Amino acid sequence: MRIYIVEDDRKIRDILKDFLEKYNYEIETVKDFGAVQTEFKQYEPHLVLLDINLPRFDGFYWCRHIRAISNCPIIFISARDSGMDQVMAIENGADDYITKPFQLEVVLAKIKSLLRRVYGEYRSDRNNSIIEADGLSLDTSTFYLSYNGVHTLLTKKECLLAQALLSRVEEIVSREYLLEKLWDDQDFVDDNTLSVNMTRLRKKLADLQITEAITTIRGAGYKLEKTWVK
Repeated sequence: MRIYIVEDDRKIRDILKDFLEKYNYEIETVKDFGAVQTEFKQYEPHLVLLDINLPRFDGFYWCRHIRAISNCPIIFISARDSGMDQVMAIENGADDYITKPFQLEVVLAKIKSLLRRVYGEYRSDRNNSIIEADGLSLDTSTFYLSYNGVHTLLTKKECLLAQALLSRVEEIVSREYLLEKLWDDQDFVDDNTLSVNMTRLRKKLADLQITEAITTIRGAGYKLEKTWVK
C-alpha cells in the first residue's frame, strides 16, 4: 500500500516516513507544495496524510482538489485542535482527523483501520462497487482499474467512462450517453472533454498492458473490445 504524506515540517515528515516504512508501507512525501494534486496523480497512493497549515494553499484546499478526482482515504494530521477545524476537514472530504502531538501507534492504527474499511475485508459495498469483465476490473468506490494484479488509479471522469464501457463490453456506447455520464455542476462538458478523457483512459489501460481495447465508432460512439482476452 502506498501512502502520500503532505507535511511541511520536515522532522515530522521524516518520522512518519521512517515509522511507516517499518510496516512495509511505500511512502511518498510532498516535493512541491504548489502541485499536490499533480503529485497525487503521479504517485497514485492508497491513502493521504495531510496537514492543514501548508505553504501557498492550506490542507482544506488540497483535500477538495484530491476529492474532486479520487475517493482515496485522507487523514488530516494537524496541531489545530478546534472542533471547527475538524468539522471543516470532514466537510472538505477528509475521512479522519488526528491532532498533534500524536502517538505513532495511533496513526498506524487509524491507517490500518481505514485501509481495511476502504479496500479490505470490512468494506460493506465491496461486491456492489466492482465491475469486472474477463479479469479486467474497476472498483467504482476507489477509482482503481486492475488487471493481472496490476492497478492504476483513474480520475473521476476516467472512472465514469470506464464504468460505462465495462458495463457494456463489445457494445457501442453513444457519445451522447457518455457526455451525460460526464456532466456535473462544476465542469463544462463537450466533445473535446470526452475525447481528452477517453485518450487518458486509453493510456491508463496501456499501463495495464491492454492496448487497442477502446475503438472509436465514427458518428456513433465508442466500444470496449476484449483485446486482453487471448
